[in-house]
Amino acid sequence: MAKIPRNVIDEVRNSVDIGDVIGRYVQLHQAGKNLIGLCPFHDEKTPSFSVNEEKQFFYCFGCHRSGNVFQFLMELKHIDFVDAVKEIANDSNIEIPEQYVNTSPKPLNNETQQLLKLHDKAAKLYHHILINTPAGQSALNYLRKRGMSDELIDQFGLGYAPDQRILKPFFEQQKIDYQLLRKSGLFSENQQGELRDRFVERVMYPIKNGQGQVIAFSGRLLTNETDLPKYLNSPETPIFNKRRTLFNFDIARKSARKNGKLYLFEGFMDVISAFGAGVTNGIASMGTSFTEEQVAIIGRATSQLDICYDGDEPGQNAIDRAISLVNDHRSKQLQVKVVQLPAGIDPDEYVQKYGAKQFSAYLVNKEETTVEFYLRFLKNGKNLDNQNELMSYLNQALKVIAQVDAPLEEDMYLQQLASEFNLDRQTLRTQINQLRQQLGFNQRQQVTRQVPTQTQEYRQPVQGELKLSRTELAEQLLLRYMLYDREVWMHVTADSDFHFAHEKYQTLYLLAASYFSENGAYSTADFLDYLDKSDLQGTLGQIEHLNVDQQVDMRAIDDCINIITEQTPLAAQIADKQAQLKEANSLHNTELATQLTIELVKLLKQQQRLKTEETN
Repeated sequence: MAKIPRNVIDEVRNSVDIGDVIGRYVQLHQAGKNLIGLCPFHDEKTPSFSVNEEKQFFYCFGCHRSGNVFQFLMELKHIDFVDAVKEIANDSNIEIPEQYVNTSPKPLNNETQQLLKLHDKAAKLYHHILINTPAGQSALNYLRKRGMSDELIDQFGLGYAPDQRILKPFFEQQKIDYQLLRKSGLFSENQQGELRDRFVERVMYPIKNGQGQVIAFSGRLLTNETDLPKYLNSPETPIFNKRRTLFNFDIARKSARKNGKLYLFEGFMDVISAFGAGVTNGIASMGTSFTEEQVAIIGRATSQLDICYDGDEPGQNAIDRAISLVNDHRSKQLQVKVVQLPAGIDPDEYVQKYGAKQFSAYLVNKEETTVEFYLRFLKNGKNLDNQNELMSYLNQALKVIAQVDAPLEEDMYLQQLASEFNLDRQTLRTQINQLRQQLGFNQRQQVTRQVPTQTQEYRQPVQGELKLSRTELAEQLLLRYMLYDREVWMHVTADSDFHFAHEKYQTLYLLAASYFSENGAYSTADFLDYLDKSDLQGTLGQIEHLNVDQQVDMRAIDDCINIITEQTPLAAQIADKQAQLKEANSLHNTELATQLTIELVKLLKQQQRLKTEETN
């Protein structure tokens, strides 16, 4: 198998955002300039895993693993470098010539790539018809009437499938394989095996995967005066599973890292209208279904989900089902809150009626806990003036409160019930304790879980916590400036006798020299590919996280050099003495070996004394 060319590796690596890739496996949130989360490579309760999207590398302050997107996949999935490149290439729909990735004739999931290309072409065709042709004018008028700007239409790639069937002849003209068209879900098939466009006279909403690639469509009729379903979705295909797909998730996931939550809306238009109002972290499930698989996907992306459904009875019932589904899902700790709109109005209508600013404010001001929701929801259909129905409600409400973990929160809800129905709070507390015993609660079980705030600033460990000696700190600082500043590099390398005191920094220095001989500018993610050893990658990760002045002070550079060179002669003497001792032993010269051993011990003691002085 031939070695993958450097330019191909660079293209594949630069085709993705490392934060997006790692975000599929690690729950990340914004902290300053970096993204942070719990390290997937070792057990920890406090986040120490940092991802730098600007430089495209990760580093863990706990286990000191570091690398670019390829090294992350290699560590996580225990795969080799070529397989990691292949996986990223496949995600980005980049074809790598077979001789570089596989010696067998089996192509890299060729069918998947072909289906993705097919859907991309269909999306572009539908969008062109909507924007640029008379056939799409009625659909364009419909969307604009619903408050869609041209920017939003472009952002979501909305399109139109006209009454004349155009997709099949479009692909036939390109000589697309018949079997591939059958599997795409873009066509329906009659008993004679003839294919016809599945979507006709419908506004087209492209459905994308987590990487932003079109994998399906949802088509909406322009008129309700027909027996046909208002919405028609693509069937499941090799690239589309509706239980694992969320509308707008590719964009919302990135936004959730900054504000710490996702909004779950009922429909595509709700998501798009919210996006136009500045709420870019909105998602929707496929149709009315919300699935356990989707809960798992959301749980990996954020720690809080706000359910924003209509305030009418069906909407409230849907909120109840969604909360139950999240609470039944045990694999992730996901906090749920509710934002319930006024009855009879959905987010799309709210934005059109009251405007973007008021909608954004509503989402913030009307956010409530699941307990608050249930204290209201459980009243539905009950006549609370009837004593039996009131007792039924109170028992149900207390069962909900009994699952609250925080005493202060519990007290607040009991006070609310006591005030609303003129009851004694202590009596309610006694009732709750009895309920806990009946329900077998050994301890309070949370309905709303306490999670670290996403806006909490992450404190980078200081150098002392890494237990670096004065010499090592000087070496790290010097390398940091050398990598980023050509003048510093030339200043240091002008001394042909210069040598880093520790082997790992000298190795990094030599590898950097090789790197600069092939590359003009420095890139962290690119240079990481030069480092085969994980300890060198971890060391580079430490260096990249140093808090340095952007303005280079050459006096500080010289100070670093002086500190390093104080140690270098001693290290060289030790190495030379060790080599002499080895040679004396090989010649069985006992007298010389004894003398060299005494001298070596003195040098080692001197080295240890200097290290102790540096540390102190």
